[in-house]
Amino acid sequence: MGSLVFDSLALAKKLRAAHFTEEQAEVLAASVAEIVEQDLATKRDLKEMEVALRRDVHELEANLKRDLKELEVKLSRELKELETKMERDLKELETKMERDLKEMETKMERDLKEMETKMERDLKETEMRLKYDLTLRLGAMLASGIAIVAALVKLL
Repeated sequence: MGSLVFDSLALAKKLRAAHFTEEQAEVLAASVAEIVEQDLATKRDLKEMEVALRRDVHELEANLKRDLKELEVKLSRELKELETKMERDLKELETKMERDLKEMETKMERDLKEMETKMERDLKETEMRLKYDLTLRLGAMLASGIAIVAALVKLL
């Protein structure tokens, strides 16, 4: 910091005029002069600090812009990688679903064929039973008819 010109003698005189002792006035004036010389900033000091602060802000702004650009590039790259991975995963899922669907279709066709075969076998068994039952009934009816005709022949 720059130095300020401070008239400690004038302050001491004013203090003596305000009824301070000479020793009190000198000690107080010396203390104030020391504070002013060490701790107070001049307009020039403030201007230098302002310039330095502006430079730091511009530097920080440039760094921030650079960091944002790097982050944008990185995020864009990661987004592209994620998109590629998702497309690959989607394709794998589609392939798996097609394979599973084909397996289900094959199993359903096999099950349907088994059901068809069983139904045909059951139908044939039912048809055979019906033929057997009809044959028995027809035979019984024929035997009954013959017995009736024989009984009628005897009676006549």
